[in-house]
Amino acid sequence: MPSSLLDHQSMLAIAIEEAEQGLAEGGVPIGAALFDVTGRLLGRGRNRRVQDGDPSMHAETCAFRAAGRRRSYRDTIMVSTLAPCLYCSGLVCQFGIPTVVVGEARNYPGELDWLRSRGVRVVLLDSDECHALLSQFISAHPEIWNEDIGD
Repeated sequence: MPSSLLDHQSMLAIAIEEAEQGLAEGGVPIGAALFDVTGRLLGRGRNRRVQDGDPSMHAETCAFRAAGRRRSYRDTIMVSTLAPCLYCSGLVCQFGIPTVVVGEARNYPGELDWLRSRGVRVVLLDSDECHALLSQFISAHPEIWNEDIGD
C-alpha cells in the first residue's frame, strides 16, 4: 500500500504513546516509530537523552535502532511527534528513508525544508495533541528543553 494511503494518524498514535512513556520516565516527551510502506511497525522509541544521560538518544534514533538492521530503508516511513532536528534528519537522509510523518512543528520547526530539499516526502499533521504534550513540558522544564533545543 503506498504511504499516501496509510493511516498516518494511527501511525502517529504509536509515536505519541512513546512520547507519553518518555514523559512518565521524566524525559522529554518526543516519540517516534519506523514503519514499512505497508504500515507494519518495525521499531518504536522515545527521546531518552535525560533518562540515559546520552545526548544522541533522540526519539528517531531509538526507533531506528529498535527496528534492527535492514538491507534497505527505502521502503520505510519515519513518524515523529516533533519535526526532526538536523541530527535525525541526517539519519533519514543517510539511510534513504523516503517519507517522514511529523506530528507538529510549532514547538520546534526542525529541518523540514532541508528534508524536502533532499527529496524526502514530509507529511506535517499539525497535531494539537503533540503540540500540547511538548509545550506543557517546555513550560514546566525550560532548563531541560534549553540544554539541547529540539529532538
